[in-house]
Amino acid sequence: MPEGPSIVILKEAASVFKGKTVTEVKGNSKEDIGRALNKKIIDFKTWGKHFLICFKDFTIRIHLMLFGSYRINEEKDTLPRLQLIFKTGSISFYACSIKVIEEPLDEVYDWSADIMSDSWDAKAARKKLKAQPDTLVCDAILDQHIFSGAGNIFKNEVLYRIKVHPLNSIQDLPARKLTELVKETHNYAFDFLNWKKAFVLKKHFLAHTKKTCQRCNLPLTKKHLGKTNRRSFYCNNCQVLYPHEQE
Repeated sequence: MPEGPSIVILKEAASVFKGKTVTEVKGNSKEDIGRALNKKIIDFKTWGKHFLICFKDFTIRIHLMLFGSYRINEEKDTLPRLQLIFKTGSISFYACSIKVIEEPLDEVYDWSADIMSDSWDAKAARKKLKAQPDTLVCDAILDQHIFSGAGNIFKNEVLYRIKVHPLNSIQDLPARKLTELVKETHNYAFDFLNWKKAFVLKKHFLAHTKKTCQRCNLPLTKKHLGKTNRRSFYCNNCQVLYPHEQE
């Protein structure tokens, strides 16, 4: 599933169509995508893993899910879920979720939760984390209401960076580690973005999909953890599992 920085890259690539009028609409989506015909694209926005195509009175939301993809000025052999055609080119989306949003986006989205947004609010994220003390950190990083745009790569890399075991609960983290968790999740978003643009993201993985801890030279553990049951890669030696504080 593409993470937030990858959707920002999509927004940048699609920006050539900002201000352009849709001349043809194709696709097998059951949503009312036809209403985009002859409409001008006002803007492109992102919120976490959501790509937002903004028209005057409505927005088309694209979520690429696990296997979604897009093409600009080219097509795949399969039928797109949505294809918008302009005089100057086209953009097509495949195997994705599409929804038409009628409400103003400010009523739908909490921009302060988006780790890629200028409106990102670290204090708000910390407050949300403290409000769910029993949540495991491996689940918390994946909570889109707290860290919109963060995904499984984020989880593994951030926890390895700050030397925190994924099975810690929020309440058991020292205050400084909770601060580090918020700070590094935000920092990693922009490292991810830069590495992805340079096509070197995987070269910078420290834990995700790795077999050996670079700090300890010991085998990394690979398990599916938490309520999200996503793959976790971690070191049982240097990533600390803090003792639970009894009341």
